[in-house]
Amino acid sequence: MLAIVTGSSRGIGLETVIELAKNPQIMVLAVSRDTRGLEKRIKKDNLLNVLALKADISKKGGIQRLVKLVERLNKPVRLLINNAGALVNKPFQTIRAAELAAVYHTNVFTPFLLIQALLPHFSKKGDAHIVNIGSMGGVQGSSKFSGLSAYSSSKGALACLSECLAEELKPQKISVNCLAIGSVQTEMLAQAFPGFRAPLSPAQMGAYISHFALTAFIYYNGKTLPVSSTTP
Repeated sequence: MLAIVTGSSRGIGLETVIELAKNPQIMVLAVSRDTRGLEKRIKKDNLLNVLALKADISKKGGIQRLVKLVERLNKPVRLLINNAGALVNKPFQTIRAAELAAVYHTNVFTPFLLIQALLPHFSKKGDAHIVNIGSMGGVQGSSKFSGLSAYSSSKGALACLSECLAEELKPQKISVNCLAIGSVQTEMLAQAFPGFRAPLSPAQMGAYISHFALTAFIYYNGKTLPVSSTTP
């Protein structure tokens, strides 16, 4: 079984990799632009079933590199967890077009294009599951916060994309869901809410995401599910 986790160098992505790796039947392909921290953790914990790939999947060449490795491994992709994300925290009127484009490119375009590229390589057994990591800020009707218009709206787009793909990929027996994550003590949370202390650690959220990815496709498809105990 092959599981791919993007944005795996730190925080929730790294802890999701660690949790998945507890199952010796899973080979985890951990993707990040900077794999130094990931490689240290792999060595420290002796994670023999984790393979770190240094690649910038926001670029075409990075996606191609990932796909070529999947082809060489010759294992069907059972899980794809799109965790990589970008955030800008600025007043709406000061956000530049380039900043808006960068956030949408990372949070929406990259998962879109990566899923397209990996489609031929997903498991055909009906157990393939794509989990897009969204945000409570991207859920309609949830609390919104000043400075996060680009980030939250991009995560709203990712949630809608998940619903669309769940329907379109039914013939391929691929389930697609979006987890709208709330407050977790990560560097991104500190960027969005300086000084705020979240009730959950990346390890706790990584354990939840791992379990959800492995089991929830039986019960959910095309759903955006809030995973939040506090606001923010």
